[in-house]
Amino acid sequence: MMNEKEQRVLELLRQNPFLSQQEMAQQLNMSRPAVANILSACMKDGKLLGRAYVFPEAKHIVCIGGANVDRKIHIRGALHMATSNPATSEETVGGVARNIAENLGRLGESVRLITVAGDDAAWAMIEEQSKPYMNVAAVEKLSTHQTGTYTAVLNEAGDLVLAAADMDIYDMLTEALVQKHEQLFIHAKYIVADLNCPKETIAYLQQVATVHRIPLIAVPVSSPKMANLPDDFTGITWLMCNRDEAESLVGYSLYEDAQFEQALQHIQQRGVENVVITNGSEKVWLRAASGDVLTKDIEAVEQVVDVTGAGDAFVAAFIYGILAEQTLDETLQLAMTNARETIQSTHTVRKNITKNQLHTEAN
Repeated sequence: MMNEKEQRVLELLRQNPFLSQQEMAQQLNMSRPAVANILSACMKDGKLLGRAYVFPEAKHIVCIGGANVDRKIHIRGALHMATSNPATSEETVGGVARNIAENLGRLGESVRLITVAGDDAAWAMIEEQSKPYMNVAAVEKLSTHQTGTYTAVLNEAGDLVLAAADMDIYDMLTEALVQKHEQLFIHAKYIVADLNCPKETIAYLQQVATVHRIPLIAVPVSSPKMANLPDDFTGITWLMCNRDEAESLVGYSLYEDAQFEQALQHIQQRGVENVVITNGSEKVWLRAASGDVLTKDIEAVEQVVDVTGAGDAFVAAFIYGILAEQTLDETLQLAMTNARETIQSTHTVRKNITKNQLHTEAN
């Protein structure tokens, strides 16, 4: 029969078998010798088989960045500024990193989420709805902060009119905090970082990705958040941005095909291996590490219900396509399909997404 301390130690190891004794001691508020004694007793009783120095296969995707509550306000009729408008509202879970993680989890991938949240009802809501699709054991709860919120105002066509983001908590997603979970990154098959992460944290992830040869994808959250990208993009395998975000990087407007191609090359010259630029409902541009450029026209949809989450759906399906060893053309098609189906759904992450469903929709 296990005592309470043994149960706590073993549960912690189930969540992260790569923890050191010191890390376990800190998380359990015990001394390191006490943890060592418990581990020794568990090994003698056959509850643990030892801690061999092995090179584990990369089995999970780590998503790091935002996990917040999304509040959507749907305006009824024409929008009138500086006055009250009839509207309906809803509250759902969101956050770029979290949304990507849920999409990937629904596609059958093993996902770990790293973020910071308040120790509050908002995080409890996010945790409850996220746990079926991702491991949230590495989420840091801060009693001194509130969980992030994102409020979107949408017109009758489902297009975004205005958004307000209370994301100050992500300033606490520091390099020092993230380093505590370095083993998760080292043994990941992919790292996905949204730019809610501070610049120093992105730079740290670039270093880890470069040293350990782990693919790293950087996902902007908004044009202002592009400032969180370090000047040197070396170590970033994929940078995926929309037109506005790309314009903020290159410093000029993008209208003509030649301008998009120039922007792709401009961004790639800063060190990133591959670049994707999405241009709303018109076209997607991709420049591969080889220098080859691929473009695909966006298929029109009959009815846009809600554009929230479309970019996250695109990124997640793109990652899935790469991991499934699809061609770049096939991967783009999967990404565009998931985004298309998401904007026709009332959910930020559509509920009917599976591997088979996605491939069927893309063909």
